[in-house]
Amino acid sequence: MGKIYQQLSIEERTMIQTQLEMGIKPAAIAAGLNRSASTLSRELCRNGWARPKARRGPGRPALAGGYRAEAAHQRAQACTAIPRVERRLQPGTALWKPVLRYLKAGYSPEQIAGTLQAVHPDQPLLRVSHETIYTAIYAMPRGELRTAVIGWLRFGHAKHRPRARGEDRRGQIPAMVSIHDRPPEVEERLVPGHWEGDLIKGAHNRSAVGTLVERATLFTVLSRMNDAGAEAALEGFSHVLNRIEAQKRLSLTYDQGREMAAHQRLTEATGVKVYFADPHSPWQRGINENTNGLLRQYLPKGSDLSGFTQKELDAIAWKLNTRPRKTLGFKCPAELFTPDAFDFRQHHAALFALGH
Repeated sequence: MGKIYQQLSIEERTMIQTQLEMGIKPAAIAAGLNRSASTLSRELCRNGWARPKARRGPGRPALAGGYRAEAAHQRAQACTAIPRVERRLQPGTALWKPVLRYLKAGYSPEQIAGTLQAVHPDQPLLRVSHETIYTAIYAMPRGELRTAVIGWLRFGHAKHRPRARGEDRRGQIPAMVSIHDRPPEVEERLVPGHWEGDLIKGAHNRSAVGTLVERATLFTVLSRMNDAGAEAALEGFSHVLNRIEAQKRLSLTYDQGREMAAHQRLTEATGVKVYFADPHSPWQRGINENTNGLLRQYLPKGSDLSGFTQKELDAIAWKLNTRPRKTLGFKCPAELFTPDAFDFRQHHAALFALGH
């Protein structure tokens, strides 16, 4: 997609007829016209061309296999489809620049569609579906702009590679409390304060960033780690959790990674009760797994994560927390987690004022 197709001209069709009469094969004619063989094949098929056969009985064979340039050109013009309505989303339209700004800010097409509907409820002409956004992007002519715009999209989730032999981490964490012993209110996700946690690791597992996601609001917190060890996790998670008010840090569900070996000390330092998911059961922490996939846009695999400061990680988390999410009815995590401190409309206006 994105390639502009040029219709055959009357001159090209006349050349096709002439060369067919000379006995030149269609593939050679296509090469001479700098056209693909499939283009010429469809042109001949649509216009009654028949491959010459040995003559049986009286009569002269049809010239050029029955292909007539003038009739073919008239048919092509009659079949040319003219769209009744011009595309609403294409370069130069009123929606194009706002959509590009949202894409550059990290919004997905679905988030853009939901945001436009929320911001412009009474202006249908300033709303668009996410399918239309995808179609407009991939219909762009090939070039640097198209490459840049597609680069702003978040593509499919990476596949999970199976853990190598000898890397099983069960049985190495003392006094674990199972996920099955969590209070019912954690599962129901009605009250903010219950988190899921994990590490995103860098190249060769030598660097890491801690990720915490609140289950009810999807609010995300990132923590700088000195390494992927238990002491680093204790220090990093304690620092960011203690920045959150106590009534919104009640529990943490984690996998059985060795970095959580000091979970009892984490509870003492923060008041957060830690529960552990079953081995090899990432779906029990699905919110965190999904968020880690989104974060890979900013923390790519194979990169050194030790260079990120806590301030830079806070800025990355803020980008996720100020994006509308479909599962939240296109509200932002920050809008739900800190309703008194975040105004979505004010943030939306600032986003455009800065030209993002």
